[in-house]
Amino acid sequence: MQEVSQAFLRLVKIMEELREQCPWDRKQTIQTLRQLTIEETYELADAITEEDWKGIKEELGDMMLHILFYSKIGSEQKQFELTEVLNGICDKLISRHPHIYGDVKVNSEEDVKQNWEKLKLKEGKKSVLSGVPKSLPATVKAMRLQEKAKQVGFEWDNKEQVWEKVKEEMNELTDAINSKEQHLIEEEYGDLIFSLINCARFLQVDAENALELTNKKFIHRFTQMEEQALNKGRSLHDMTLEEMDSIWNEIKRVK
Repeated sequence: MQEVSQAFLRLVKIMEELREQCPWDRKQTIQTLRQLTIEETYELADAITEEDWKGIKEELGDMMLHILFYSKIGSEQKQFELTEVLNGICDKLISRHPHIYGDVKVNSEEDVKQNWEKLKLKEGKKSVLSGVPKSLPATVKAMRLQEKAKQVGFEWDNKEQVWEKVKEEMNELTDAINSKEQHLIEEEYGDLIFSLINCARFLQVDAENALELTNKKFIHRFTQMEEQALNKGRSLHDMTLEEMDSIWNEIKRVK
């Protein structure tokens, strides 16, 4: 624990020195850091998807630096101190875990989640959906909304019911396509995706991560197809769909 404390204080000291002495660090504001923080978050997400532990370690360091950077600016602006940030999360964790720091009894992970949402409402949240960031990617947001709704019992009983809902939404999308009403097509397409994300939860699949894995697989296969075409002295632009599909299927077989 002492080593952790020393390492943390070392980073705090470095952050303070950079803020005072480095022209770039001195110039930054919470607004200029915002986009960089989003970028760092996605880099961490990429490392997690690839199970790149070395990358995860590095990106966590970058995220830690950003946290200290915001805290330093907050102190300069006389808005809050780093100790307030740290004690704030400590107090919240203790308050939100009465089964550890109090006398509340829980029997499962779901009990913990339900208690968490109840406590948030007692703290002044007006809706169980509060706290889901507006700017979250839509797939992640859908998962979080569904998970939060589940905590008050707004949930299907089993995956078969969810799959029936998926089929229902597919039929409604088909009807919308036949109507040729673009706004209806978009609405029903969104409903279908939402129901598929719900299905993913019941299958214990991270819908966002699953889609990203498919993206990576597509990129790999497509670039392989480009390379194979070049090796044959061809360009994809000059090939028929059937020719490209033939190469694609070869790549799939090799994987």
